[in-house]
Amino acid sequence: MRLGDIQAPPAGMRVIALRHPVRWASAAVIILLLLWSAKVLVTTAAFEWDVVGSYLFNLLVLDGVAQTLGMTALVLVIGIIGGAIIAIMRLSPNPVLHSMAHFYQWFFRGTPPLVQLIFWFNLSSVFPKFELTLFEHTFYSISTNSLMTPFVSALLGLGLPLSAYYSEIVRAGILAVDEGQWEAASAYALTPFQTMRHVVLPQAMRVIIPPTGNEAIGTLKFTSLATIVSYSELLHTVSSIYNTNFQTIPLLIVAALWYLFLTSVLSIGQYFLEQRFAKGSTRSARQPLISKFWSTILRQVKTA
Repeated sequence: MRLGDIQAPPAGMRVIALRHPVRWASAAVIILLLLWSAKVLVTTAAFEWDVVGSYLFNLLVLDGVAQTLGMTALVLVIGIIGGAIIAIMRLSPNPVLHSMAHFYQWFFRGTPPLVQLIFWFNLSSVFPKFELTLFEHTFYSISTNSLMTPFVSALLGLGLPLSAYYSEIVRAGILAVDEGQWEAASAYALTPFQTMRHVVLPQAMRVIIPPTGNEAIGTLKFTSLATIVSYSELLHTVSSIYNTNFQTIPLLIVAALWYLFLTSVLSIGQYFLEQRFAKGSTRSARQPLISKFWSTILRQVKTA
């Protein structure tokens, strides 16, 4: 239909815009909830915002933030590298490698990270020490308690489950690449390793990057579980402080604010990383980050 074919309504007939009372009502409820939440945050004396401000940049708290970031980075390294290896093993035609990778995923995805943290920290109950013995001669021996420190226990308890979860992300990304890419690479006499590195993985990154960002944010928050093995991350640090001064709620707010800030920074990094790997794709969002945020909010309000 051309623009000139649109006819004006007959005389005496009014055009009434379609009304959306549910949308406006839901928007009004959301605004009222936001105003009520702001009032509660400002007027509730138990939050003690002056105490929050005094501890927000405390040296002990900042040290806990640094420990949290360091643990997050190391766990992500273990998870990403280990997950990539497990994913390639799952896709291998070798039945032994395929079965081992499947068993690894089944075990570490099926047991809670908290249980694994406690298990690794108490490994000395099963193996008091690790020894390297040959012909009844011990070449090396170390106590398990000295080896499985809170840091190592947290690293294994968080890194191994992450590698199991991340392996499925990598596998999904690899399977999303068309099989014709493998055939084309084979026609150019590329080895399977070269094909994976130079052809498949660059294309799979468009599928891998978004859930990788989610896993990074989740890992940052999951480091709080390491407080169960007395690792000095952010939550353990603030809990040590409020166990001394009994300012529980303000110190928990301090931890929450830092977690919100760090996850927000990771979310921004994830956005630009997605844009980097989405170049050349018509499905990538080209609008600025702030406008994308507000358009998402408005779209959710409209569909309410």
